Amino acid sequence: MEHCIKNPILAGSYPSPSIVRVEDDFYLVCASYSYFPGIPIFHSRDLAHWEQIGHVLDRKEQLPLNAEMMSHGIWAPTIRYHDGLFYVSTTNVDHGFNFIVTAADPAGPWSNPYWIRGTYGIDPSLFFDEDGKVYYLTTGSSPEYRNQNIYLSEFDIRHFQLIGLRTAIWNGAMKDVWTPEAPHLYKKDDWYYLITAEGGTEHFHAVSVARSRNICGPYEGYAGNPVLTHRHLGISYPITNVGHGDLVELKDGSWYMAVLASRPYGGYHKNMGREAFLVPVSWENGWPLVSPGTGKVEWSYPAPKLPCFHVESEAERDEFEKDRLDFYWIFLGTPEENTCRIEESRLKLRLSKFSFKKEKFDAFFEKIEPAVQSASFLGRRQKHMDFDIAAKLEFSPKEQQTAGIMLLQNDFHLLALECALTEEGSVIRVVKGYASLEGSLTFKENTDTYQREILGQLMWESPVSVLKVKVRGQDAAFYVRDEAGKQTVAAEHVDCSFLGFETSGGMLGTCVGMFASGNGRDYDEYAAFDWFEYRGLESDKLISM
Repeated sequence: MEHCIKNPILAGSYPSPSIVRVEDDFYLVCASYSYFPGIPIFHSRDLAHWEQIGHVLDRKEQLPLNAEMMSHGIWAPTIRYHDGLFYVSTTNVDHGFNFIVTAADPAGPWSNPYWIRGTYGIDPSLFFDEDGKVYYLTTGSSPEYRNQNIYLSEFDIRHFQLIGLRTAIWNGAMKDVWTPEAPHLYKKDDWYYLITAEGGTEHFHAVSVARSRNICGPYEGYAGNPVLTHRHLGISYPITNVGHGDLVELKDGSWYMAVLASRPYGGYHKNMGREAFLVPVSWENGWPLVSPGTGKVEWSYPAPKLPCFHVESEAERDEFEKDRLDFYWIFLGTPEENTCRIEESRLKLRLSKFSFKKEKFDAFFEKIEPAVQSASFLGRRQKHMDFDIAAKLEFSPKEQQTAGIMLLQNDFHLLALECALTEEGSVIRVVKGYASLEGSLTFKENTDTYQREILGQLMWESPVSVLKVKVRGQDAAFYVRDEAGKQTVAAEHVDCSFLGFETSGGMLGTCVGMFASGNGRDYDEYAAFDWFEYRGLESDKLISM
């Protein structure tokens, strides 16, 4: 069987990929928003198989996060390597804004943040020039979030501060383009090449390129821009919103580009969010030619002639027998010390006051430096269109307490199978939470549009139960099994399409996992999970064209 790169290289919500090569090793990082630990980092030696080796931000002092406004937190990172040290530059949009962390070993530990003062905009990146100078790039914002520029500053890498004034070097390939961003700079054949994204992060996303003999410009846009987009292929095409590219050169002189894209299904619904893809790049007449021959992201490409890199698959079932959690587990918000613990091969989640019963939400950019608030939610990314999740739960709810398993898209869109206490007694119920939104990033101000629906409810007195959700495309069924093994349907034919971020708003993909809540009250009590299982069906990884 031919060794090949299969797309996506990282299935699930792994947006804004950035890639770097150090000798025979490749490293890739992605945005993580309000999930902790932050910025997952992956390693490969063949570009086809990727193994997670940790997180860049895995300590509380590095990563203050708020569980509300889940599309906030850590936005697009860029990873670079220079003179024995790795650098990741990124943005925490709620706490401190732009910063850089460093590490000698990409598996960590990474430093505490070096906050970059006097810089504005998002998507920061570094460029190390041949003459020893270092430059800092970012996107400059405007009051309307339009007509942005890409800015360049010389950078003092020892003291992590800007030198001199910022220079606007590029404002996109199209006049009045929407959000030129994600600047990445490279040097090849005495040209400086600037790769940027534009058109927004959704359907009209694209990758464009400009070049200059002088690093400060002026930059000349390529006549063939954009060099990669799928916006002209329509909403029915199985790979959409392609953009946010980062180039990497191999030892043999060949090139590849990491990009984000989504796989809609069951209509134009992107439940898995924006995923990481990889495409080959050649050079023609001094310009990059992305995915030569087709100009679009394909499901597979021949892999470079490198030794095959063996990677263990993620475990489908976790029985919590290890002292620490596997890398695929993530919390919502920065967890407190007592949020989660593993005891006697069981995972215990504290009944925190954080509530998934939202009553109101604010404008997207309204909150500045909010208090850190965590939720007792532990999840993993949805990676398949068809999948099952299940967990064994021991929990006897009191007033306001709930615990169970959940499909969580963002602050206002979820499906939960939960144990709760009602006036009639203990129940297991299926809850749908959703809100009315305008657009992908803009949340209506000062409205009370969040709604909760009970889609199914069973009287349930047993403290031990197995909860299961079966998802096939956009159709979900919810089940519960008692200690005697009797299985009961809680709800069937539940539509999951509202969990796609094109419908729900924000910039995330769905996570599935376990939760426990006091719904406004703090309890020094725990819900206990004996195990959790995520089982995806492989048939959707390669879709016939």
